[in-house]
Amino acid sequence: MSDPSNLVHDDITDVPGVRVGHAQDFIAKTGVTVILPPPDRTTAGIYIGGNASSTRQMDSLKPMHIVDRIHGLCLAGGSAFGLDAGGGVMTWLERNGIGLQVTGKVIPIVPAAVIFDLNFGDGSVRPGHELGYQACEAATDGAIAQGSVGAGTGATVGKLFGIDQAMKGGLGSASLLQEDLIVGALVVVNAYGDVHNGDVIVAGVRESPESPRTADAARLLAAGKAISRTVSVENTTLAVVAVNARLDKVTAGRIAAQATLGLAAAIKPFHTHIDGDLTVVMGVGDQPADPNRIGLLAAEVLTKAVVSAVKLADGFGLLPAYKDIHPHSI
Repeated sequence: MSDPSNLVHDDITDVPGVRVGHAQDFIAKTGVTVILPPPDRTTAGIYIGGNASSTRQMDSLKPMHIVDRIHGLCLAGGSAFGLDAGGGVMTWLERNGIGLQVTGKVIPIVPAAVIFDLNFGDGSVRPGHELGYQACEAATDGAIAQGSVGAGTGATVGKLFGIDQAMKGGLGSASLLQEDLIVGALVVVNAYGDVHNGDVIVAGVRESPESPRTADAARLLAAGKAISRTVSVENTTLAVVAVNARLDKVTAGRIAAQATLGLAAAIKPFHTHIDGDLTVVMGVGDQPADPNRIGLLAAEVLTKAVVSAVKLADGFGLLPAYKDIHPHSI
């Protein structure tokens, strides 16, 4: 469907004007990722498919909200505590003169969302203002680090039987080029379900805490051989898509809903009643484009990004990661 030959990084920064920065605490195993789009023309929409999302200022992406653009996106660990990182992003943007001009003041619009990673590493340490600011300082339009970095530092997947039989999740990114259209995605994979690459499970619930063998959560649930956990705050996949096209908020939100099909192709089960998934789509260009075309490419690129997230993840000796079990396949 796509032509990768002219992609520079194969990540979201291939979309012109998009920068990404990470900051993390590798001791506590948590962090922040900031996406900084062009500040003067970026419109975004959102689709929230999960029941356990935790957000800040995401209401500005709703169609009826008067604000018509965003200046950054903040993704963080730390559960609801990590939403404080958004304040650090706002401070950095304000100091750089980026935001809405209101009665002589600069007010940056920075929607933020978080994952629950308090059960991996030191859950008493959460991302805050300082890490949010540091992530902005580190922002680049070059190739970005993936795996257990930024908001994906403490991410885990395959939690059908709890964290003890889970595997390491992470942060992934990818891009696609089709003629004049560039679509990039960044995703933080902290899912309840397993991550599949086609018919192969690359990371997911394991048969026992001591076993490296995956057990296939979707198969077990469908057959009635396992019962879903009731803890509703541990699981979230945060997805961001950027495209070099002009979008309004309504169209961007509809594309976000379409794009989740790409997440569902890689994460099984997906959008469970105890996931807090959400997808944001940003239009950072000035050319019109068929929204269904964008939706198809967005789904494809999100699937790629999810697989990249777990293949590049590091378990830090706390949980198995894909590269621990398949050390020669990276």
